[in-house]
Amino acid sequence: MGLDAQHRYLVMAEHGEGGQRGEPGQTDTPAAGPPSAVVTAPSAPRGPMSIAVIGAGPAGLMAAERLAARGYAVDIYDQMASPARKLLIAGRGGLNLTHSEPLDAFLRRYTQLHPLLEKALRSFTPDALRAHAEGLGQETFVGSSGRVFPRAMKASPLLRAWLKRLDRSGVRLHPRNRLVGFAPGSGAPLIEAASGERIEIRASAVLLACGGASWPRPGSDGAWEAMLRDGGITVAPLVPANCGVRISWSDTMRTRHAGEPLKRMTVSIDGARFAGEAIITETGLEGGPVYAAIPHIRLALANSPHGATIAIDLRPDLDAGELEKRLSRPRGKQSAATWLRKSTGLSPAAIALLREAGGGALPADPASRARHIKAAPLTDVATAGLERAISTAGGIAFDALDENLMVRSRPGLFAAGEMLDWEAPTGGYLLQATYATGVMAAEGIANWLAAASDRALSEPGADEERAPATQAS
Repeated sequence: MGLDAQHRYLVMAEHGEGGQRGEPGQTDTPAAGPPSAVVTAPSAPRGPMSIAVIGAGPAGLMAAERLAARGYAVDIYDQMASPARKLLIAGRGGLNLTHSEPLDAFLRRYTQLHPLLEKALRSFTPDALRAHAEGLGQETFVGSSGRVFPRAMKASPLLRAWLKRLDRSGVRLHPRNRLVGFAPGSGAPLIEAASGERIEIRASAVLLACGGASWPRPGSDGAWEAMLRDGGITVAPLVPANCGVRISWSDTMRTRHAGEPLKRMTVSIDGARFAGEAIITETGLEGGPVYAAIPHIRLALANSPHGATIAIDLRPDLDAGELEKRLSRPRGKQSAATWLRKSTGLSPAAIALLREAGGGALPADPASRARHIKAAPLTDVATAGLERAISTAGGIAFDALDENLMVRSRPGLFAAGEMLDWEAPTGGYLLQATYATGVMAAEGIANWLAAASDRALSEPGADEERAPATQAS
């Protein structure tokens, strides 16, 4: 199926899939896909310069673009009915492409930044991503938070232009073709078409860009994790990142305050402190400072069977002494709730959280109450599941890859995007690394194929079949 035939489904997919996960109060529903009559099975390889990309998200599309520009025949296989479904969902709340902060500060946002990922990010910088978007006719701007967005805000105009570019370069897309494993003996990726037919993918090189395990409905289901591990490839377990936390609220908290924001607050755990705005949900908390704390919460959960404890500062702009001074003023005839709201500036939702953290009551004396506002403890905190996470941590270990992002144990098999073991917060860092590793993998494939060609030319009689990507080592 040509990429151009996918264009008519993009707006449908964007509006059928709900809001950006992580935008409070928004939900998602399955999007309608194209009719089955247009689905084609994977076609035959296109010669010795053929590349197979498995996964039609940003990493796969970026790699396909770079490889096609070098003259390779590229086929993209994706299990969904249309490409880049997760990108379309992310664009519903405003497509945050990257961030404008200085590169060294940008790199520090990544948890345990591996040298290979750092190399990818330094080679394909935020400025390069903006230039790519603008080359597709999508002007970008920097928001007040430093985040970078396309002027259109949505993902669909960018994606339409991108697919047209790929179509013109000869890239072919095969929707509804799912990776189900690797063929015994040859090690070739096995693709199952919508018809149920299974086909070995024979190509000069194969790039895996299947995404993580968050948002399974648009295709990121992590089904590849067990396949690769069974094939002897080192894969760190996929765990939720940038997700909400689960808290056992009282009925009052759930029914009266779910959906209400907590402004100018911070979340603290194990000495780390994260500022921003959160929202109360029926099951816990969502929002930027919560997402940023998730790596620390996961570590605490790993070390304790009783859940993690986080502290919420509901007035980070005031110190405890100033709060105590305000709380020492006479209450007069005001109700306790009205007096507390007026003296501290706390919202009814924030006061309700204070009561939850205090077991239903608030400390009586001003000093203790001030300390409670500055560090309200929430206990037995757990992370939301993978299906509700914005992204995942874990994936193919960088130590299992060479400098070209090729799997060391399977020559010719490469990986990029969220399949790799890296973690970053929201704010443009996720898409940036996805794009950058797609570029790095494309360069790696080209380098590896060029080296293989040079070896073949220098070794008369060498077996030309020993290097294919689909060959098991």
